Order: sequence, then structure tokens, then C-alpha cells
Amino acid sequence: MDVNGRTALITGASRGIGAGLAHAFHAQGMNLVLCARGAAAVPDGDRVLSARFDITEEAPMTELVAAAEARFGRIDLWINNAGVLEPIAPLRDVEPAAYQHHLQVNVMGVFLGTRAYVKHLRRVGGPGVLINISSGAARNGYAGWSAYCAGKAAVDLMTECVALEERDIGLRAHAVAPGVIDTHMQELIRSCDRDTFPMVDKFLDMKANNRFSTVEHVSREMLKLAFDPSRADDPVRTSLPLEKPL
Repeated sequence: MDVNGRTALITGASRGIGAGLAHAFHAQGMNLVLCARGAAAVPDGDRVLSARFDITEEAPMTELVAAAEARFGRIDLWINNAGVLEPIAPLRDVEPAAYQHHLQVNVMGVFLGTRAYVKHLRRVGGPGVLINISSGAARNGYAGWSAYCAGKAAVDLMTECVALEERDIGLRAHAVAPGVIDTHMQELIRSCDRDTFPMVDKFLDMKANNRFSTVEHVSREMLKLAFDPSRADDPVRTSLPLEKPL
């Protein structure tokens, strides 16, 4: 696959998976459009355009896409990666405001990003690839994670809907469970007590035995999914192969 000169937009590109994708894609010669609340992992340059804002804000995203169109012309790959894990607690103990904030970020943030990309492709012409970061938690319930599970399940079905709606412009959309990568989010999970998150021992064991996929592995698999012609018929809901099977 030659991705040199293609353009990818990545949300949540200041740390974790988003930062890793940005570094890996940049090394492959791709143009990058990056956004996050913090500083982007790759500094601005000839092939990098970045902006700092909250993913729940529509106006800054619209402005960033307009700037990307002016600089690079079109966006070949859009990855809605930004998201949060908290609140972690039994539903009975979660404050409504915390639950609402979580869904605002993890669902409405993906909605706004997806909507912006569809409108972009309808202006400049398809095809394009949309990857919304999902999770195994979208497909299985976990005690203490009702907000995260609900939000990621919503992302899965949102992605299936937009894949049907935008097929005519050549959009290929995927809700991707990337596997377990040792990021800040994993540190947060391991810091939970068993009353708050009963499955914490599973994640402590993964750390003890280093059973994680690397960001480099995830980046390669994302590029294959997006640009390898043999992957064109992959299902909308998909999971990346584990680098280190359990």
C-alpha cells in the first residue's frame, strides 16, 4: 500500500491511540489534520494542520475542515478517536450530569465528526473511509461501565446507519474495536477498586503479562482496513486482530 500524499483526519490526537496513529501515519508520508483539547502529537508543518478544541464543539470542527480543504483538497480517511471512559461506577451511583457529559463526548462528538466528514465528501466528491473507534464494550456489558458500553453501542449503530445512507458517494464506514493498548485509559482502569469495577483483575493481569497490542500494530491494521483493496468488503462492525492473543 502506498499512502504517501493521502490525507487523514484524527480526533483526540494528543495522546493514546490518536497520538500513535498520528506519528505512524506521518512516518508513512500522509498529510495529517489533527484535533484535540491538548497539543497535537505531531507539530504543525507542511503536511500537518492541527487545532485545539473540544470535540463537542461544532464550529471549530467546521473551521478545521475548511482549512484542510484549502490546504490538502480532500480527506481520504477520517478517524473519530476522541473519547472518555469515566464515569466508572454502578449506574445507581452515577450522577446524571456525569452520564450526560460522557454521552456528549462519546456519542455527540462522533456524530459531529461523522456529519462533518459526510458533508466534506459531498462537497469535494467521494470516495472516503470513516473509522469510528468502538470497543468490545459495545458488544458486551461490563459492571461499572454502563456509560461507556451504552456510548460505544450507539457508535456502532450510528456507523451502520451512515454506511447505508452514504453508500452512493463511496463512503466506507467502520466501527472498529482496536483491541487493548496500554494507554492512559488503561492506567485509569487499573486504578479502579473492585467495588467500582469488578473486572479490574483482568486488566491488572494483562499489565502483569504485557498482553497488549502496540499502537504501531493498530496503526498498520487501520491503514490496511482503509486502503488495502482486499479489505473493501470488511463488515461495518469489525475488530482488529490482537497482536498478542490472550
